[in-house]
Amino acid sequence: MSVDSPAGRRRSAVRVLGTVLGLLLLVLLIRQQSWDAIADALKRIPLWVLVLTIVLALLSRLAVVARWWMLLRGAGIPIRARDAARLAFAGLFASNFLPTSVGGDVVRLAGAVRLGGPSATYAASIAADRLVGMAGMITAAPLGVPAFATWWASQSAGVPSGISLAGVVSWPAALRGWIARSWRSVTDALSLWLKHPRWLGAAFGCTWLYMLLKFAALWLFFHSLGERISYLNTAGLWSLVYFITLLPVSIGGLGLQELSATLIYTQVGGVSVSGAVAAALLLRTVEVLASLPGALFLSDVLAARRSEERTEGP
Repeated sequence: MSVDSPAGRRRSAVRVLGTVLGLLLLVLLIRQQSWDAIADALKRIPLWVLVLTIVLALLSRLAVVARWWMLLRGAGIPIRARDAARLAFAGLFASNFLPTSVGGDVVRLAGAVRLGGPSATYAASIAADRLVGMAGMITAAPLGVPAFATWWASQSAGVPSGISLAGVVSWPAALRGWIARSWRSVTDALSLWLKHPRWLGAAFGCTWLYMLLKFAALWLFFHSLGERISYLNTAGLWSLVYFITLLPVSIGGLGLQELSATLIYTQVGGVSVSGAVAAALLLRTVEVLASLPGALFLSDVLAARRSEERTEGP
C-alpha cells in the first residue's frame, strides 16, 4: 500500500501520534521519579561498558546481516555477503529514521532488485527474515517464565476468579480460526526455505546469536547500574518488550520500546525505574550508533535509484 494513499497517510499519522504519545508517557513516568536519579544512573556507566556495548550492538547487526544472507543463499540467489551487508545496514539505518515501521524493508528490497534476480524472491526473503527473527524471540520467551511466575504469585490476590485455563480453552472459534490462518500464512511464507532446512536452521542460529549479543549489552547496562537481574531474566523479559514494540503505532518503536521496557523490568524484573529508563535509553543509543554505517550505504542506494529514474525519463 502506498504511503501517499489515504490509508497510508492515516497509518503514518497514527505512528507519529503514537510516537509522541509514547515519549510523553515516558517523560511523565520519569517526572514521577527524579530526573537527577536518571542522570546519576547514566553517569555511573563506565566508558569501557559503553565501548563494549557498542561493539556488541555492531556484532548483533552483523548477525542480522548473516541471517538475511543465509536466507538469500537458501533461495538460490548468489548474492555476495558484502552486498547483503550494505543493503541490510541501509535498511537498519532507515528503520531508525524513516516514518514507517517497514521503511528499512522497502530500502532493502529496492536495493536488492538493482542487483538482479527475481524481485518476488527478494520480497519473500525479507518476509522470511522477519518471521525467523520473531521465531527467535518466541523461543527466548520461556527464559522469563520464572520472573513472571514470581510476579503473578504476588499479584494473585487481585486476579479475577473467572480467569482460568478453561477460559482459554473456550476461546471463540473466530480467534482459533485467526490463529490457524496466521499459521498457514507463516508456513506459506517459509515454504521455499522449508525445502532447504539447512539454510533455515543457519538463519535461526544467526537470530540466536543476534539475541545473545543484544541481551548481553542490556544486561551489562543493568549490571553497571547495580541492578540485580539475571541474564536469563533480562533475555526472557525483553521478548515481551519486542512483541509490544511490533505494534504499528510508533516510528521504529520510539517511545513505545522505552516505555514498555521500563514498565516490564520494574514491575516484573524488580529493576528500579531510574535503572530501567537509563538502560532502555542506552540500549537505543548504542543500537542507533551501530546502524550509522548504513547512512553511507543508504545514500548509495538512493543515488543509484535517482540515476535510474533519470535514465528512464523522457
